[in-house]
Formats: sequence, C-alpha cells, structure tokens
Amino acid sequence: MEQLLLKMDDKSDVKVIAASAYNFRIELVKKVGKDDIPGLIEISHCMADRFGRQALLTKTNIPKYFNAETLPFIARYKGEIIGYIIGVPLEYFRQESWAHYDVNMGKGNTLYTYAFALNSKYRGKGGYGKTLKRIYINWAKKQKYTFVTGHVEQGIAARFSNTTEIVKVFPDWYGLKTPFEYYRRPLS
Repeated sequence: MEQLLLKMDDKSDVKVIAASAYNFRIELVKKVGKDDIPGLIEISHCMADRFGRQALLTKTNIPKYFNAETLPFIARYKGEIIGYIIGVPLEYFRQESWAHYDVNMGKGNTLYTYAFALNSKYRGKGGYGKTLKRIYINWAKKQKYTFVTGHVEQGIAARFSNTTEIVKVFPDWYGLKTPFEYYRRPLS
C-alpha cells in the first residue's frame, strides 16, 4: 500500500459539484492526491474523538475509500478541507455480518454511508454539514441508487426523514458500548 502512495499524484482529481461566493465548495473525489491526505486525516480525528481509533483515516486506508469505485465528497472552506462524506456500495461489505440484515444486499441499489465528518468548529454554523449531506443524497439519486444506509447512534436516524427505517439496532457497535442503529433511507 505504501508503494501506491508513492505513485499517487500530488493533486487530487476532483469534480466541483457545488460552490458558493463565500469560498465554500463541495467536490466529488475521483482520485485522492497526496496534498489532501493531511486534511482528511485531521478531519477524521473529529470522528475518532466520538467513535474510537477505528474511525481514523490513515495514509494506508484513504485510497480504499477515496477512489473511483466509491462516492467520496470533500467540503472545503477557503481552500481548507472542513468535512467529508463517503458513500460505498453496500456489496463492498458483503463479508460483514451486519450487511446481511439488509434485504437489498446483492441488488446494487444501496449506497452505504461509511463516514460523515465535519470539523467541530463548523458544526451547526452556516449549514455546511446539511449542504454536504444534501449534495451527497442528490448525487446518489443521479447514480440510480434507490437507498442510502448507514450506522448512527441510536435515535439519530429518526431525524433524517419520515421514510427512514431502522433495520436493526446493535447494542455494542464495534466495542463502543453505545447502541447504534442500521438505517435505510429511500431516495425517492
């Protein structure tokens, strides 16, 4: 994997999906570059503070989630990465026991939200997180996904939409000792 990083371009290959006059933009990452790795790792610390070290991005695992087979978006403010959201086809998690609770496994119609992180100083301010999530959902629809799923702390999925379904609650999600729910949200 380290050899992969040595061959990695300095600049990320991105497509700007949305931009504002206030220096905020959202980019779809086609291929991550070395220049964005430190910012992505830094933002992942916001998740690790809440969900443990397994939530950290590293130089080794970033190419696994930020590539042409996934739907990774980066939010930038004044050129600085302030957040990201990563969508991965559900079938990628075929080996995970939790994925078999989803009746859509193998249908190619479900995008699993692997991670959604926003720098804590931007949470609840300016609508950055809501905009990032809305663009992610709309882009998933354009890619012909029918559902978005993910794991969140118990009670959070009820805030998403009135059509969001709780598939299963996991009382001890990866050793966090906090109940997490696996949700399914239709995109129609």
